[in-house]
Amino acid sequence: MSEVPMQDTATAEPTPRLRQARAALTLSFLLQGTTFALLVTCIPEIQKRYGLSDSLLPVFLAAVPILAGVGSIGSETLVKRTTARGVLRVVQPALCLTLGLTGLGDQLWQLAIALGLFGLLVGALDASMNMLGVGLQHRYGRSIMIGFHAAFSLGGIAGAALAGLAAHYDAGLPALFGGAAIVLAPAALLVGRRFAGPAELGDAVREAAELAARRIPWRPLLPLCAAMAFAYIADASVSNYSVKYLTDGLGSREDLAKLSYLGYMVAMLLGRAVGDRAVQRFGAIPVVRTGASLAGAGFLLAATAPGAWAGILGFTVLGFGICAIIPQVFAAGGRLLPHASDAAVARLNLFNYAGFLIGSPLVGTLAELSDYRWAFGAPMLMILAIIPLAPHFEGVKPGARETARSGRQPVAGPRRTP
Repeated sequence: MSEVPMQDTATAEPTPRLRQARAALTLSFLLQGTTFALLVTCIPEIQKRYGLSDSLLPVFLAAVPILAGVGSIGSETLVKRTTARGVLRVVQPALCLTLGLTGLGDQLWQLAIALGLFGLLVGALDASMNMLGVGLQHRYGRSIMIGFHAAFSLGGIAGAALAGLAAHYDAGLPALFGGAAIVLAPAALLVGRRFAGPAELGDAVREAAELAARRIPWRPLLPLCAAMAFAYIADASVSNYSVKYLTDGLGSREDLAKLSYLGYMVAMLLGRAVGDRAVQRFGAIPVVRTGASLAGAGFLLAATAPGAWAGILGFTVLGFGICAIIPQVFAAGGRLLPHASDAAVARLNLFNYAGFLIGSPLVGTLAELSDYRWAFGAPMLMILAIIPLAPHFEGVKPGARETARSGRQPVAGPRRTP
């Protein structure tokens, strides 16, 4: 995800209890990354078990982000009545159990119920986790969100690796998902005991929510919103179809096919480890342009791959390319509206759901009409469309460049990299 610039008003020296709460939330993100990766890397196995046709697959996949949006909205109401900690303590173990449920059925209606529950819970989980993350960041007085989302990537690597091992030994979905649920659900319950609550956060979550509710103009953010949607369309394409492309399109073994998502997540994690330094040295615009070009090359390499290993390499290159784009969307929004950066981030984050909602059915429908090689052309063109949008990643208001060239202070404040 991203390193989000914050305008914090409530800061405190981190206490041991706050550090424990931060570590607990980091583990929560890791568990979520593992759960999500196990599901998306096993889409071919889910299709076989439930007899789900390729024409129906995009419908099922599109329903998940739609219901996730519903769950996210619903969690806001629940948080107002309880706390973000209370919601997260319930929905994360429930999500892990829902993963186990997904591997037990064999009828389409059972899959529909399982994925429906998964979508609702993952939306509530995403919202409550990030609420707690924002609250902790608010108390720390500096950006710590990147660590949480890096933990999600690490969990994704673990989940993809487990799915690959299960496929290699032909473990089957009931054993894989059921075994994962048996481990992950109790782990989520234990981690939840250390989440931050009102005693640690005070009014931090409410204060951050009030900042995010500020009225700000949409128009300056629209190019960044488009870039966010394009990036998440690409990400959804890899998450939902990279493994299926290798098995169905390139004739790969199922265990080998899992490496496509694993390589993508490893590249994302490694790229984000050095991405901030690259931005500090070269600037956001060159990094975004290079990243979008590299991501486009990754799509092209994957789509023209003669075999499984070339496809894996393509998705790995794609991960390196896309890793810096999404964090820089958030950072540019914060620089563009420095006095309402939380509101800008909240607006931009809406388009990650839009990207997932479009990406899954888009690639699936195009693949049904032609094949996956042509289907990956659509997200490739969209990721390349970020290149002409790169100047907006400088994150300054119209006219500020001319002001800066004249030697006066830019309207948006001094340029900084979060």
